[in-house]
Amino acid sequence: MTYFRALLNSPVGPKTTHFWGPVSNLGFFIAGVADLQKPPEMLSGNMTGVLCVYSALFMRFAWMVNPRNHMLLTSHVLNESVQLYQLSRWAKHHGYFQLKDVKTPA
Repeated sequence: MTYFRALLNSPVGPKTTHFWGPVSNLGFFIAGVADLQKPPEMLSGNMTGVLCVYSALFMRFAWMVNPRNHMLLTSHVLNESVQLYQLSRWAKHHGYFQLKDVKTPA
């Protein structure tokens, strides 16, 4: 019981935004995993790129904030990984990873 009470009253416990922020950010990760079933032409390159930048910025914030928020860092690492994968699917579909035949001048 004392462990539960200590967790409840900790500076990163469920009474704080240090807990509920990461929990709500897991929604981005869950949505990204659900989008893995979508064909790549249905993905938005702009939105996926924005989510990559957003998660990268907030990974740094989660590391620098005091007390350090490992839950927030973890939720953004998960989101960054799934969004980077989605961005690579989108880019492959649109031909960004194809090598073009370059003819050299004679």
